[in-house]
Amino acid sequence: MNGAKDMSDARRFTHRSIAQSVVDHGIDTMFGLMGDANLFMVDYYVRSCGGTFVPTAFEGSAVLMALAYSHVSENMGVATVTHGPALTNCVTALTEGARGHIPMVLLAGDTPVMNPQNLQNIDQRELVKVTGAGFEQMRAPETAAHDIAHAFYRAHVEKRPIVVNMPTDFMWREVVHEKVVFRAFSAPAYVPEGEDLDEAVGMIASAKRPIILAGGGAVGSRDKLIRLADRLEAPLATTLKAKGLFNGHPFNMDIFGTLSTPAAYDVIASSDCVACFGASLHHFTTDKGALMKGKRVVQINDTVAEVSKNFHPDAALVADAGLTADNIVYWLDEAEIPPSGFTKELDMMSLTGYPRGQAGKAKPGFVSYVYALDRLERILPKDRILTTDGGRFMTEVWCRISAPDPKSFLVTANFGSIGLGLQEAIGAGLAAPDRLVVLFTGDGGFMMGGMNEFNTAVRLKQDLIVIICNDSAYGAEHIQFLDRKMDPGLAQFDWPNFADVATALGGQGICVRSDDELEVAIKAIETRQCPLLIELRLDPNDVPRMRL
Repeated sequence: MNGAKDMSDARRFTHRSIAQSVVDHGIDTMFGLMGDANLFMVDYYVRSCGGTFVPTAFEGSAVLMALAYSHVSENMGVATVTHGPALTNCVTALTEGARGHIPMVLLAGDTPVMNPQNLQNIDQRELVKVTGAGFEQMRAPETAAHDIAHAFYRAHVEKRPIVVNMPTDFMWREVVHEKVVFRAFSAPAYVPEGEDLDEAVGMIASAKRPIILAGGGAVGSRDKLIRLADRLEAPLATTLKAKGLFNGHPFNMDIFGTLSTPAAYDVIASSDCVACFGASLHHFTTDKGALMKGKRVVQINDTVAEVSKNFHPDAALVADAGLTADNIVYWLDEAEIPPSGFTKELDMMSLTGYPRGQAGKAKPGFVSYVYALDRLERILPKDRILTTDGGRFMTEVWCRISAPDPKSFLVTANFGSIGLGLQEAIGAGLAAPDRLVVLFTGDGGFMMGGMNEFNTAVRLKQDLIVIICNDSAYGAEHIQFLDRKMDPGLAQFDWPNFADVATALGGQGICVRSDDELEVAIKAIETRQCPLLIELRLDPNDVPRMRL
């Protein structure tokens, strides 16, 4: 069969039908690594469908880039890997996506059905199940387009990664391609009625010091939640994942929980009601329940599995955040409930912001971490996408470095892993190529997952700033040894000079060991022409403890 005839009568090989199915869903960018089971599909996607393929150095990186692409853009992130060890290399990334409720599709090859003795053969369904991601088996060559479409549908409605299992021996089978796209229904959850609603409204209406808390499930309801807060004269706060949602509002207390400022923490503790929208109330948010003592808690979430998942509220509604906020305002007005007056008691200047770091406080050869963060917050462009890796350093970054909105903030700590940040930063950059992406990562995290992908950012000519918080140790372990008066030597590492490595990989690297060198790095931010890596040399004994 020649190529022209293949395109004219819609007959084509399965690998071509798979590629065309991806394009049928409006996907113009795919991340991945090629192998036996997907190389022909990728080739056709690029050469005949006009798609962009972003090759990664490690399979898990492709999944992470696709997750970030989904988070930042309005499009579905798509990645592809081959079978066996390629898929096992994606386990951490898939778990990160599943726990973060991020939709994406992974096209994973599988070994030939007719060759069970293949060295790379494993039970891929069972492997995917343990990550929390969904599994979609390609049933036959003839169903390829349907199976791909169903995977996209499931990713949308289930809000998690879906892995499509594609046996290698299907790829060169001849099929007739038909465009199949399933509508992903997105109608908001119902507005509840009955006793549960009456109880929830009653608790909120009778509160003297209410707080409106928004989580990741409420980021699309900003204006409606502000309307409710203004009606109640209640301050606003967010969980970590909704960071930046209420920027600019005069009564925004920022992050609620263990990451609050001490003054905001005291205000939260003194409140008598918290109305939580789109939040699962993780123990970091509630400070293991301490912040919810002595107050009524109302939880509104459109996913029943998230209600009472981590904390049992006094009233719960399975409903859309925005619609419910409007409904509560309606009943407050109908009953002529007066505002609480709580915001009139608050001095917002004292509730936001942390004590500033001071220059010249670090030992020779190091820079003060807090001072460096405060200086970077002031100089980095405000319309940035902020990405953070996991590790000891992260909570101070979350508190001191702002993000313009939740879509511009990527937390790679859903699975408690390190080494995921740079990959997500690259995916975010491809989703928003006109914006600067800033990544904060630790030295251990960069060695684990960043080193092998920094050159990917260089090849893509991305506007990326990587800030490595280098305390020459696995910091969380280092401090545990010190707390028990033990030798922390096993947690310390003599890493290479990361600035030199970045330059060798084609970027620009700057090592910061003093306040003066920090100013050199700041000038480099303003004149950057390629991916820039700033290595902050930190005293491992002078890094603030995690705020968790």
